[in-house]
Amino acid sequence: MKDIDFDKLTEYLDSLVEKGVPSVDMMVYRNHELLYRHMNGTSDAEKKVKVLENQRYMMFSMTKVQTMTCIMQLIEQGKLSFDDEVGKYLPAYKEVSVEGTDKKYPILIKHLVSMQSGLDYDLNRPGIMRVLKEKGMSATTREIVDSFTESPMKFVPGTHFLYSLSHDVAAAVIEVVSGMKFSEYLEKNLWKPLGMKDTFFGKPMNDGVERLAQQFTCNEKDEYSPMDQSCSYQLSDSYESGGAGLISTTEDYAKLADTLACGGTSADGIEILKPQTVEIIKENLLGPDSINDLETIMGRVGYGYGVGMQVLLDPVKNNAKAPKGVFGWDGAAGSCITMDTASKTSFVYTQHVRNMWKVYGFVHPTLRDMVF
Repeated sequence: MKDIDFDKLTEYLDSLVEKGVPSVDMMVYRNHELLYRHMNGTSDAEKKVKVLENQRYMMFSMTKVQTMTCIMQLIEQGKLSFDDEVGKYLPAYKEVSVEGTDKKYPILIKHLVSMQSGLDYDLNRPGIMRVLKEKGMSATTREIVDSFTESPMKFVPGTHFLYSLSHDVAAAVIEVVSGMKFSEYLEKNLWKPLGMKDTFFGKPMNDGVERLAQQFTCNEKDEYSPMDQSCSYQLSDSYESGGAGLISTTEDYAKLADTLACGGTSADGIEILKPQTVEIIKENLLGPDSINDLETIMGRVGYGYGVGMQVLLDPVKNNAKAPKGVFGWDGAAGSCITMDTASKTSFVYTQHVRNMWKVYGFVHPTLRDMVF
């Protein structure tokens, strides 16, 4: 395509590897056509084994894109509403306590999807510790999620934005509404329809998972060292984290990205969402206080937050070359998924490095601007 300078994109991706990132992989689609694929680097701790086309990665918070797609399917079918109280499906959430107040408040589905529930990301909260002590590695999604309410919320639901375990709660809601385990719902409604044959839930420890790239960590000096293959967000062997639990490949996530960018219909003509439903995902759900939280706490300047994904609201404020409405999310190991329904363009970028903070403020925006 003449409007994308792939040479510069390739040069930039290769420069990341030259600076120490063990591996990079990127796929760009437009209207179901693969425009670009480039990978470089290695997948093992010794940096000797060349990265594969079907390399697996822990996707961490990119899991949220799938969870929110499922929530929107249920809303589209009339089985769920943004204004439903979470307690309708999970009685433990009927009314929750809030720090600094004597009152109790309901959490709504729209508070979960927009990270305005009042939950935080404390994986050592007393409720979780209690359930794991009682149930061990057999503790289920529902058992652990119900325990979150044993601690008070950080604020009155709907008043602020705080990145949190909200989407894990959303996964439990999906289980109740559908009558299926979350993984079973995903298999039936996303993975099989889209041909995502290499996507599944990981475990707390993922040693021995075939084709799983070695996970690295980055220090303050931009030095990269191998770390264990753990996903701390998978709280037990039986837990399915709607916020961070999936293992997948660049190719599988590119299928999902292309489908959403094309209004919810895949290259094979399979509709997972209606076009108008995809547009709802992109509608900002944050008020001024929550926008301020998103900008100051997470550094997402010029962005709003819709159904589990950031949405570019003000390209000028962000100094972005991308158009208004570009949306997507990222993961703790530095991967990201980015889409635009106006041009039906999408890209997925994968790497496997924890604590590489510059990836969010610099690498991802650079890739976004090069593509869009």
